[in-house]
Amino acid sequence: MADSFEYAVIGLGALGSATAWQLARRGAQVLGLERFALGHERGASHDSSRILRHSYHTPDYVKLTFEAYDDWATLEQDTSESFVTVTGGLDLFPPGCVIPPDDYTSSLAAWSLPYAMLDTAAVAARWPQFNLPDGAQALYQERTGIVPAARGTAAMQRQAVAGGAVLRDESAVTAVRDLGSGGLEVDAGGQTYKVRRLVVTADAWSNDVLRHLGYEIPLTVTQEQVTYFTPERPQDFAAEKFPVWIWMDDPSFYGFPTYGEPTVKAAQDCGGPAVTGDDRSFEPDADRRKLLADFMVATFPGSGPATRSKTCLYTLTPDRDFVLGAVPGHENVVVGLGAAHGFKFAPTFGRLLADLASTGEATTEVDLHQFRLDRPALTDPDHPVSWLL
Repeated sequence: MADSFEYAVIGLGALGSATAWQLARRGAQVLGLERFALGHERGASHDSSRILRHSYHTPDYVKLTFEAYDDWATLEQDTSESFVTVTGGLDLFPPGCVIPPDDYTSSLAAWSLPYAMLDTAAVAARWPQFNLPDGAQALYQERTGIVPAARGTAAMQRQAVAGGAVLRDESAVTAVRDLGSGGLEVDAGGQTYKVRRLVVTADAWSNDVLRHLGYEIPLTVTQEQVTYFTPERPQDFAAEKFPVWIWMDDPSFYGFPTYGEPTVKAAQDCGGPAVTGDDRSFEPDADRRKLLADFMVATFPGSGPATRSKTCLYTLTPDRDFVLGAVPGHENVVVGLGAAHGFKFAPTFGRLLADLASTGEATTEVDLHQFRLDRPALTDPDHPVSWLL
């Protein structure tokens, strides 16, 4: 006999844990399935920190960030914990940069969000930790901040369980059968489950699940790494003195103030080799670490030596837009994928995926059609690949 639930969520990283929480807080019967141990470090939801920001390259993404801030606030209310640390943020545009600042300024202006464009002298006067090249511009947005990765994901898992969800780890999915009006059957961890609707938030393992339905998304999985640097004066890089920053060029880098320990964290965006979720190394790459360390020495002279690096996975769509919608031909199955910039939206993904799974319609002012699975970037094999944002 199959165990029965209203909903199954496959993949309990940040997005899946948020979906289980959002469904459970509505009183639904929820099963969460995770192929590894909860809180594992094989994917993209571990480690300490992620960026939360309004600054984005399109008005729709900026609009969605309002919902992200609100949904993080809901999690804070539900848990009586604090998750958002506001630091302010700088998007750094060096001379000749390949990411145009106008996309960001116009997108912020579309929603009347305040920002300031600063030259190198203005940045140095306020944040002497920076050593920017002549002619660089910096977009400052005061509400940028940090949200915790592993701690935030674990909190959403606890809230899901408190709401009645059943979370089962070490339960890899081995079969999915769409029974049409009869719902779906899912085999996982040696058991069979009967569910009415299915949510797939398996990130690098998404296609492992979707192939059971004869469907596949064109995804590229890369192995990335973050590195922690130890400044001689960590107090100069404290959150009240040093902002989150993003280097808006190719290669693109990003970094944080000290957060929970006297180190600063930085990384390259989209610089790693193509891998799969199961066929990858956990060893940091020395050449990429040196590339980042050289950049840090030049741009943040006081950031100190690199002391440790950790790996993670990016799961990228060709256009680097999200995946958020039903699987064509299988309307009882919805997919959520953050395209390696989704953690800041994790509670929002959970709410929207819960909406889509339960009613087929999402409560949002943002047009979600751009994130559908049948959009050109996911159906046209010749669609250009662009990951910088």
